[in-house]
Amino acid sequence: MSISLSTPTTADLDEVVRALARWRREDAPMQLHPGDVGFYWQLGPEATAAALRVWRDGQRILAVGLLDGSELVRLAVDADRRTDHALARQMADDVSDPGRGVLPAGEAYVEALWDGPFREFMQTDGWEPDAPWIPMARDLSEPVAGSGLRIQIVGPEHIADRVAVHRSAFAPSKFSAERWHAMAAGTAYSDARCLVGYDDRGDAVAATTVWSAGPGKPGLLEPLGVHDDHRGHGYGTAIAVAAAAVLRDLGSSSATVCAEGSNTAAVATYRAAGYRPRGEVQDLHRNG
Repeated sequence: MSISLSTPTTADLDEVVRALARWRREDAPMQLHPGDVGFYWQLGPEATAAALRVWRDGQRILAVGLLDGSELVRLAVDADRRTDHALARQMADDVSDPGRGVLPAGEAYVEALWDGPFREFMQTDGWEPDAPWIPMARDLSEPVAGSGLRIQIVGPEHIADRVAVHRSAFAPSKFSAERWHAMAAGTAYSDARCLVGYDDRGDAVAATTVWSAGPGKPGLLEPLGVHDDHRGHGYGTAIAVAAAAVLRDLGSSSATVCAEGSNTAAVATYRAAGYRPRGEVQDLHRNG
């Protein structure tokens, strides 16, 4: 059966999220997580569907792409089809050809964090490895010790603090209470929690969102940030520990995150919180 590429509708979003969750497992490389789509959902279901690309073999979803900005597509593939040459060739052609509606002509980036024929085809077609990323994971088979912060799971009364920390940590940011509500209304958020960490004075100092892919599967931290006024006190490490504890409560087998290799401070923060690197990976880049 031929492989087709399409842009899903809002009615397809639940199916896409379920497929991404199904592909997550401990023996598979880190790739696009349902939580990545869940965080994008802050822009609303229509925008989320428009940013997705789906490869199918008949009715079955084989791969998913999320357009994260105008020049980057982040990919995930069915763990059992990573070495499928026909799928890899089709995906490489679709991603590389601007006429197929994935990436525009000129400079572009592809996040495909697994080895195999897709990356080989892409590099044969002229794409080159770009800056490295470091996937990191903390095993959750054992209980997680306390973080040292007062942690609050975000409900309506804590949204302002969640937004304030995010906007400070990722300035300039358009994250807002309205966007939080849109994100929380999404399918993926049913297996997610937002956390805010408070210091001894009651100030909101750090925040993150954790996303489960279901019991026994790797969870995700996306995003994690420390308020600009409170950096340098170990709050990033503390909220990363708290995130692991919440993911364990949700049944996740591990807590995962992907840090830029050049961001040594972030890598050190996650290491201090018990996250261990799983080998460097690189995006693919095409010059303009």
